[in-house]
Amino acid sequence: MELGRTDLGVLRSNAYPGRGLVIGLSSDGEAGIQIYWIMGRSPNSRNRRFVVEGSVLRTAPVDASKVTDPSLVIYEAMLELANVHIVSNGDQTRTVYDALQRGETFDGALATREREPDAPHYTPRITGMLDLRGTTAAAALSLLRASSLDTAKTDRFTYRPVLFPGYGYGLTTYSGDGDPLPSFSGDPLLLPLEAHAEAVLDVYWDALNAENRVALAVKRIPLDGGRITVLVRNQY
Repeated sequence: MELGRTDLGVLRSNAYPGRGLVIGLSSDGEAGIQIYWIMGRSPNSRNRRFVVEGSVLRTAPVDASKVTDPSLVIYEAMLELANVHIVSNGDQTRTVYDALQRGETFDGALATREREPDAPHYTPRITGMLDLRGTTAAAALSLLRASSLDTAKTDRFTYRPVLFPGYGYGLTTYSGDGDPLPSFSGDPLLLPLEAHAEAVLDVYWDALNAENRVALAVKRIPLDGGRITVLVRNQY
């Protein structure tokens, strides 16, 4: 399948998309791909890096003595069960993981969570799942966003796009820079995916604003059950 037009230019032109995730299939059709990145404007947000332990991705402070509030910045970003791979921008990664272990659902797990409590931004919680338990790879993406009518309430959007080789579907926390930061809205971004993790890492690192990017991770999951690769690049 030849790659068509994607929303990579939309991502490139956004000075501050905040945190973001992408789920899809490599261009050779041989692997599932998950991407996750973090960005930062404040010293607390920029004082972070990605750490990989096995196939688990988590955030960690660069300098632990400078952490002012770990509650929304230190968490497991990628977890997996047998043939199920979860990625999110907060501790809801663990919420979904624990629920699936109990035989519950992706949607049910996220029904227990709200947008982040970081007024006045009320950062959305974005979550994705790549499910390889069936005969074809399936994706689910969730956006929990403060209601524009009452920020004490949470609007809930779930997307289940069909996956095609060479494409991924992405969510970001913000639609741009501002104060307060404007939440992401609309359908997931349609984004390109190369065959190899190294190439994907290069494309998205270059697409993110160089002033605000903090860390980027790419997870490649062979559909034939081969070795999973998680690559990271840290700004600090």
